[in-house]
Amino acid sequence: MPNKKDEDGVNDPANKNLFLGITLVTSIVVMLLTFVLWTSFDSGSGEIQMAENLAWIPSFDISYLMGLDGISLPLVLLTSVVSVLSIGASWSINKHVKAYCVLFLLLMTGMLGVFMALDFFLFYIFWEVMLLPMYFLIGIWGGPRREYAAIKFFIYTLVGGVLMLIAILMLYFSSDVTELAQHIEGDVTAEVVQAELGNLHLHETTYTAIADNVNNAAAGEAVDPIHTFNLRALASIGQTTEQFSVTLQRWAFLLLFIGFIIKVPSIPVHTWLPDAHVEAPTPISMILAGVLLKMGGYGIIRICYPICPHGGYDLAYLVCFLGVASMLYGAFAALAQTDFKRLVAYSSVSHMGYVVLGMGVWSIYAPEYNGDYWAMGITGAMYQMIGHGISSAGMFFMVGIIYDRVHHRNLAEFGGLYGKMPRYTALAMGLFFAGLGLPGLCGFIGEVLVVLSVWNFSKLLAILSAAVVILTAAYILWCLQRVYLGPQYNGPHEEEIKPINSREFAIGGTLLGLAIIFGVFPNILISRMDDTIKAQVSDLNTWTQEVKLANAEDAEEADESEAVADDEGHAEEADHGDSHDTEDAADGEAEDAVEASNADRSEPAIEQLSALAP
Repeated sequence: MPNKKDEDGVNDPANKNLFLGITLVTSIVVMLLTFVLWTSFDSGSGEIQMAENLAWIPSFDISYLMGLDGISLPLVLLTSVVSVLSIGASWSINKHVKAYCVLFLLLMTGMLGVFMALDFFLFYIFWEVMLLPMYFLIGIWGGPRREYAAIKFFIYTLVGGVLMLIAILMLYFSSDVTELAQHIEGDVTAEVVQAELGNLHLHETTYTAIADNVNNAAAGEAVDPIHTFNLRALASIGQTTEQFSVTLQRWAFLLLFIGFIIKVPSIPVHTWLPDAHVEAPTPISMILAGVLLKMGGYGIIRICYPICPHGGYDLAYLVCFLGVASMLYGAFAALAQTDFKRLVAYSSVSHMGYVVLGMGVWSIYAPEYNGDYWAMGITGAMYQMIGHGISSAGMFFMVGIIYDRVHHRNLAEFGGLYGKMPRYTALAMGLFFAGLGLPGLCGFIGEVLVVLSVWNFSKLLAILSAAVVILTAAYILWCLQRVYLGPQYNGPHEEEIKPINSREFAIGGTLLGLAIIFGVFPNILISRMDDTIKAQVSDLNTWTQEVKLANAEDAEEADESEAVADDEGHAEEADHGDSHDTEDAADGEAEDAVEASNADRSEPAIEQLSALAP
């Protein structure tokens, strides 16, 4: 296919339309397939559905294992929809369009793969696949400081990926799926193991290896461990066996958590986000805010807590602190901005803090663990990710529309756009109000669920979380007043301010429509997520009760041991006292005997002296 462009890399309009059109059709097909998955999904089941398992590297038990449940399906739908809208917004791209389209489709593949992968190694591959396309999309098509922003994004993400890889290897070499089948009695076959462990979606060869290990162990033969990258199997090992020690779980949770919150992002590893957003082209900012940030939250829910429950339980204070701190810091930082796009970027830091807090309320300040409230927190975190994905993509698109016309983002130079661009202003206000969390729009439901769940654990954290809404209203309303209301526009290129075209209106209208639909009908999402979240929370609730029972038994045994030690100590003291009394009595008896003996000997001598007396 000819690639017609001049010496500066600017494509011929017809050539550009062809490449973008092919990419748009491809993304629409993916979105339609996602809708088919959505309608085929059984919302009454919390198990993995539509799983595909193909052997990839059998010697290391690495499989091409993909599937969907109530946690991943909404994010897959979000990815496909935002990708279509981002391609629609890509008609502002004029240089190297073919390379742009190829990188965009590669990025889309990585995002979908992360949300559907059920093999840890495959998950990591998809996670790293996104790094290079995003680096080039920012570094080639970005703003004046695009190289700096791209390198900063690359370094942060690479460091997080290395930490994640260390944790993956720690868990892999500590795992042995054989122990999951040790309770099976009788003649163990691969079919019996598969019937018992079928919900883990292991490969057929793995079931055979497990059966051989169980039979050989029963015969007293030595067996080699069967390591696994299967996420479901690792979660079962972490929750039902003692293969992963408490120390290992804490370290693995911490390494994975750091890798994921870099992508969320949460303070203090958030500094790459404002630079990346400011320099990225508008469609890439839409993808970055709408989808990529959600991968960090998804990883925490899908991987950190199920596989390393000890780490999540013990580090709950850290998770909640980072969530609340990010909410407050992001809101105050947004208030201080003069760059339109940077303000929206810091609002993402604040809003994603709700996601971290909703996941971290597990056991915080609670006298008794209540799984229902934690389920509410995770539901709120999931809904916040979907709502923020819609509203943030819309807000960045609104910023991009006006930037393409006036080529600046200085809030001090805006004003009066409602008179020049009324339809654009209406869309922008609706989407910014969705980001604000106005009731009836998509940003409201998630925040309310998170605050309600936190209230049961800590009223102080709940009050702080609710207070962030006031700060959010302050910077959102201040921004709207400066840009769309107030005095007339006094910045450069006023002659370029023209009404939005039909393509821009269709993209903005679609995002606003989704914000309204998910704000008015939240059960569309909650009904799909509910059973999966409850199943995960129920498993961790069972683990929590078992840990508490084990700790109580250990404490009781320690008390009994201490009591026995005290009794033995008292007995020794009593025996020691009796021995002293016995010795004193013996000494007294000996003295009496000596005195008696002396008396007996003195009586004859007295009689003899008396006889000699005159």
